[in-house]
Amino acid sequence: MKALRDGFGDEIIELGRENSKIYVIDCDIGKSCKTQPFAKELPEQYLNVGIAEQNAAGVGAGLATCGKIPFVCTYAAFGSMRMCEQIRQEMCYPMLNVKIACSHGGLTPANDGASHQCIEDIGIMRTLPNMTVIAPGDYYATRKLVKEATKIYGPVYLRFTRDAIPFVYDENEEFEIGKAKQLKSGNDVTIIASGSVLHLAVQAAEQLEAEGVSVRLIDMHTIKPLDKEIVRKALEETGAVITVEDHNIINGLGSAVCEVAAELGKGRVKRMGVQDQFGESGPYYKLLEKNGVTAELIAEAAKGAVSNG
Repeated sequence: MKALRDGFGDEIIELGRENSKIYVIDCDIGKSCKTQPFAKELPEQYLNVGIAEQNAAGVGAGLATCGKIPFVCTYAAFGSMRMCEQIRQEMCYPMLNVKIACSHGGLTPANDGASHQCIEDIGIMRTLPNMTVIAPGDYYATRKLVKEATKIYGPVYLRFTRDAIPFVYDENEEFEIGKAKQLKSGNDVTIIASGSVLHLAVQAAEQLEAEGVSVRLIDMHTIKPLDKEIVRKALEETGAVITVEDHNIINGLGSAVCEVAAELGKGRVKRMGVQDQFGESGPYYKLLEKNGVTAELIAEAAKGAVSNG
């Protein structure tokens, strides 16, 4: 088990060593965002602007106009909401090459409570033109997708979570932004998951297979641009899709998949994630359970979708 934010910290220092154009702009939470080793080893590629997220966005945009590849690092609640106007006006509108790397997405701030549990960020970011939105599913996926983000030009929102989660992949797995990964083939029902709850979807799929249900399992690590073709095939070939995310079910992964279904005019979608409510203080998995997101409940929803087909 390892946290997604650790994947970012380990990868960004490797990238910084290889490419002097890569900068880290910190908002005084380097310990939480795992950028302290970068600051120590590569001080000339590191800026700490203090607790001034809107300023950090402007600095990142300015560096991008000079040919740098800046990563603005903060918590998801601040990176998606406090910085939203600056992201829109100074990054997305002029199409600048700024990466926004945010830890503490979803319910993983746990005991910090609703103020730090960002359940709206993917919805906010995916409505912005020119923005790419990525939610890796484990440590290794995080490392590979951070690296891939440096290869594409334009604003990218990378969402990481705080708590350690089980590995789904190994270091040899390859990823392509905008191209989902199908982890299991199946024809009865499809489970599409993103972010730190991917491992719960894996557990649910294994449980279903043990019960004789043929499951198609997809890791939708890129929410925007969404891999519409893999969603279309899932809807046409399995009929029913269960989406699983650590985000408000409104305007996140589930909504993105529903949009494809509506345009296609076929298939059924069940959205599982944070209900339209704020979080609260408590252990991470208890908070997920309160919102109906457990491996057992995912499997139950999938069986219900099959029986109603």
